[in-house]
Amino acid sequence: MWRQYLKILKTGIPTESVRKILRDPEVERLGAEIKRKIDKRFAGSLSIREVDAGSCNGCELEIHALNNVYYDLERFGVHFVASPRHADILLVTGPVSRHMEEALRRTYEATPDPKWVIACGDCAVCGGEFGSSYASLGAVENVLPVDVKIPGCPPTPAQLLAGLLKTLDRI
Repeated sequence: MWRQYLKILKTGIPTESVRKILRDPEVERLGAEIKRKIDKRFAGSLSIREVDAGSCNGCELEIHALNNVYYDLERFGVHFVASPRHADILLVTGPVSRHMEEALRRTYEATPDPKWVIACGDCAVCGGEFGSSYASLGAVENVLPVDVKIPGCPPTPAQLLAGLLKTLDRI
């Protein structure tokens, strides 16, 4: 035990010093535009329910990146919610697997009107690598009406913000 304490004392604190986070200027520009439109149309807050309809989780990693300290999507007034009853927008990723079809339809029905659907990633847009098969219905538009499509495998956080901005323009 004493050896470990001595090692800790000799090593010191191995963490990096705190420095200012340099943000992506494209993300800042898109975020400011999103914030302006959300303040105007949604009284400062937009809620998104993300649904994984059978993806490989590549798109989800990029969506989760929007919530980390680098992108910090919540500072622009965009929040991810756990219930479709609190959502303004459904963000669907992946090809719709046959097992997720009913769950996706129920989530859509539980979302209050007016509702908008964003197909995120190549799989959600056109079926991607999976297409339509015995286990997959393919694109989200084969199951639900889609308002905006965000292509990419996976789309970058900047592309996700641009797709969100495109959705706000259509509203």
